[in-house]
Amino acid sequence: MSGSQRREWSDQTLLLEPLQRRHHQQIQHHSRLSSSVEMSTPPPPLRSVFLGVDVGTGSARAGLFDDDGRLLGSASSPIQIWKDGDCIEQSSTDIWLAICTAVKAACSLANISGEEVTSLGFAATCSLVAVDSDGQPVTVSWSGDTRRNIIVWMDHRAVQQAERINSSNSPVLQYCGGAVSPEMQPPKLLWVKENLQESWSMAFRWMDLSDWLSYRATGDDTRSLCTTVCKWTYLGHAHMQQINEKDSRDMEACGWDDDFWEEIGLGDLVDSHHSKIGRSVAFPGHALGSGLTPGAAKELGLVAGTPVGTSLIDAHAGGVGVMESVPVSDSEAKDVDKEAICHRMVLVCGTSTCHMAISQSKLFIPGVWGPFWSAMVPQYWLTEGGQSATGALLDYIIENHVASPHLANRAASRRISIFELLNEILESMKQELGSPFLAALTDDIHVFPDFHGNRSPIADPKSKGMICGLTLDTSEKQLALLYLATVQGIAYGTRHIVEHCNAHGHKINTLLACGGLAKNSLFVQEHADIIGYPIILPRENESVLLGAAILGAVASKKYSTMREAMKALNSAGQVVYPSNEAKVKKYHDAKYRIFRELYEQQLSHRSIMVEALA
Repeated sequence: MSGSQRREWSDQTLLLEPLQRRHHQQIQHHSRLSSSVEMSTPPPPLRSVFLGVDVGTGSARAGLFDDDGRLLGSASSPIQIWKDGDCIEQSSTDIWLAICTAVKAACSLANISGEEVTSLGFAATCSLVAVDSDGQPVTVSWSGDTRRNIIVWMDHRAVQQAERINSSNSPVLQYCGGAVSPEMQPPKLLWVKENLQESWSMAFRWMDLSDWLSYRATGDDTRSLCTTVCKWTYLGHAHMQQINEKDSRDMEACGWDDDFWEEIGLGDLVDSHHSKIGRSVAFPGHALGSGLTPGAAKELGLVAGTPVGTSLIDAHAGGVGVMESVPVSDSEAKDVDKEAICHRMVLVCGTSTCHMAISQSKLFIPGVWGPFWSAMVPQYWLTEGGQSATGALLDYIIENHVASPHLANRAASRRISIFELLNEILESMKQELGSPFLAALTDDIHVFPDFHGNRSPIADPKSKGMICGLTLDTSEKQLALLYLATVQGIAYGTRHIVEHCNAHGHKINTLLACGGLAKNSLFVQEHADIIGYPIILPRENESVLLGAAILGAVASKKYSTMREAMKALNSAGQVVYPSNEAKVKKYHDAKYRIFRELYEQQLSHRSIMVEALA
């Protein structure tokens, strides 16, 4: 959309003026009934209510926050997913309906009318959306089902395409850890072109899901630097000179490497100034178009013209929602020291876990995504590690155990989660067996957690999960041990990522955790003990929703920058410290050594079998 077709921010405020006038008239009427002294008091300002929307793998969620960053109300609505081997698909139509349901429910629960919502921001999984010239879904499925127009982030159909792209040795690859993952968009696009030719010719726009959401809401298809840089090989540092411009605006997309697209067989995406993949980009939190279109506003139960900020990928929104959540004693330091924020790593722990760290200089780290300039916090380089299956792995381990149904019934009857019940079982086992500490219960069971490949730091999508130490025991206690060993395996994977990043220039010494798994006290404590750093939990656990809401708050001009909004709305909660017992450290060092050896064994086994089949 060209600048001439846009309405400036002042026009957006005009759309809100009738509401403000009405509010002001009500205050004036009240003042006339009061004394003359009271009449001279200025009217109280309208309160700010920031709305954040997050589309995860299994649901769409909406959360409303006040200008202290406190959650006023939230709601979720499930979304459909189709799984067929490595092919995992969703529907943009279904997701938009779920968002509308969640937004209305959140407003109702918080007793907030649509007129009171002052801004909106979106975050979503880095899934790939295909739409035609009318904005209608284009199938990306073997089934031909037109509803299925999204290739979900965790879909691994494009492993071979990723391998071919990586053999190109293009300069853009150094900005994603040296290799693209099959979870990124170029391999998926190449897969569609090679396998679904009709869909390829019909698709008018290919978009990251969070960009599609903001496009669906505003009609403005400006892409986010977050999505394009992190998942599309866009070179965000092409815009380094534009960061200090006074007014946020969309920028011509000059960071695409056309030679890369030509070389990998997708040169047609360069046509028409990259119109299919993004002609213009903007920093996260830039105000899009004229805010909500009348149609989208009606569907969401909000007001047309409500400011909408450029989006973030969900994990990156988690980073924005938590990275300044340091204890009050550190608040002075966080205002003065630009480097302080660079010593923190955010763990966004959901279906998968993303590990977000930023630096003032660019750090090239083999097997770790980035450095991505301004992809999360403007003016900082982002390093992004990740584990493809964490929450999904724990669910898999528990649900596929014979003791799971009975355990789930017991948890449901007590109205607690199955994790809470397993944690209780482990605590009682520690007492019964006289174990010196809880973690020692798994001394003869070891889990290598790469059940969905290794994203970081090995970057091996063919890596497999391993369990060492199984018996014929099918009891609930045995499931509890397997669960604990899996939690530990996930934490050893995070330790591997942290150590690898610090060995390549980072100076991480503090972790901040958010997401569903961060609500599990055992999960957090094991991570602290295994990595050896304190873990800060935010006051508001819904950090991804808060990060999304911050995008809208910046777009509404309530805050002039993302950092200003983060400092105002982030707040620390509990701090979980690692054990200071030497025996705990010695134990985890030993298990971590076994963890590292399991992958070496796997490579050896792979080599033996390749030779046998040669």
